[in-house]
Amino acid sequence: MATSFDDEAFRDTIGTIDEEGHRKFIFPKRPSGKFYEYRKWISYLLLTILIANPFLKVNGNQFMMFNVLERRFNIFGFPFWPHDFYLFVLFMIVGVVFVILFTVIFGRIFCGWICPQTIFLEMVFRRIEFWIEGDRGAQIRLQKQEWNAEKIRKKGLKWFVFLIISFLIANVFLAYLISSDNLFLMIEEGPLSNQRTLVALLIFTGVFYFIFAWFREQVCIIACPYGRLQSVLLDNKSINVAYDFVRGEKELGRAKIHKNEDRSTSGKGDCIDCNLCVHVCPTGIDIRNGTQLECINCTACIDECDAMMESVGLPKGLIRYASEDEIEKNAKFKFTTRMKGYTSVLVILIGVLIGLLFIRTDVEATILRLPGQLFQHKGDKISNIYTFRIINKTNADFDNIHFKLHDTKGTIKVVGENDFKVLKQGMAEGTLFIEIDQYLLNSDRTKIKIDVYNNNNKIESTTTNFLSPRSFD
Repeated sequence: MATSFDDEAFRDTIGTIDEEGHRKFIFPKRPSGKFYEYRKWISYLLLTILIANPFLKVNGNQFMMFNVLERRFNIFGFPFWPHDFYLFVLFMIVGVVFVILFTVIFGRIFCGWICPQTIFLEMVFRRIEFWIEGDRGAQIRLQKQEWNAEKIRKKGLKWFVFLIISFLIANVFLAYLISSDNLFLMIEEGPLSNQRTLVALLIFTGVFYFIFAWFREQVCIIACPYGRLQSVLLDNKSINVAYDFVRGEKELGRAKIHKNEDRSTSGKGDCIDCNLCVHVCPTGIDIRNGTQLECINCTACIDECDAMMESVGLPKGLIRYASEDEIEKNAKFKFTTRMKGYTSVLVILIGVLIGLLFIRTDVEATILRLPGQLFQHKGDKISNIYTFRIINKTNADFDNIHFKLHDTKGTIKVVGENDFKVLKQGMAEGTLFIEIDQYLLNSDRTKIKIDVYNNNNKIESTTTNFLSPRSFD
């Protein structure tokens, strides 16, 4: 009979480390079943979206771009400049709260079904590994055998294919960072003309190769903080991939099944201790030990257990999506106060984000007085000097930018050319003077409004302060 469910000794170690503290490589069984088929289709859809995102354009903007060096971001086709960074941060907060809400309700389902690390590892690299080296038993035998021609051929082919895929992933990753247009331009120019980018590309390739060829599930177990976060977020009401220990253990615990045995009267649990749920697990855990940080909710154990239960004539669902309360107390799912709280916060954040996106302008104009400079008298007129910045967030060039005072008589003189250009997705900075007749000023600090025009079209308005003497006696 297997270890009691109440034995917590398994939590002292992780499934990928042996008793001596050395790395223990996982050779999971090839998964199959209803949930695995669902995961495949969802994974291929998400992979298509992930790869296509940096190459799609919306109104001329890359659909997704995270250009950290130039502090320019595109999310769903919306361009974000440094001045829009608060919107980008809000986007990230909404994403984090969304993941937290999902974890509170559905456990670590994000890791098994949506996380790019899991999708690439389980649906790309492991499938290639199964194709080249075979299933679990064949992989274990290949790992143990000496380096002969067969092992060199299979391992060499696998590592080469992994390297090519890692290189392609690195190119996609680079397209997110520097934009797909720049990536294609650098490919046309050749590697010798872009040596720094080539070095970055090779570094990314090496990182991805290291992760998917060697580090693998260790990312989820050791590197990713989300696994630790779930222990704070989960409670007895959270839905998880769970083993029904009430049904599986019963009075006498789990045991091998015998021919024509009636488990309903024997006192033995429905778990026949076949260990297939352990063999198919990509992180090497035993789901029968309860909720563990290594579990990524991939559902491979559900498919494997259902197939075994069906083959021995026992009901399915020994391992299933369920809360601990549902298994132990037969309690139905309830939308708890904590879930309602997270949902409310998420709805409020999404509302604020949508509102800020609606009031966001395509052109941003900033006009500020030059620090440390006082006003100047020019006959009957008072002159102030300003710096200006015009940010063009659109995909059209502004070829004739000029300024006008909105409701105050006066003149604006730009240092250099009065009419200038601002290229698409570009920025223009400069200095200008504003002169106003002193008799039109009622105080020493007057707020004035300035309109920005491109040709005859007003594209933005901004305000600034105009300083003048306190008295005109």
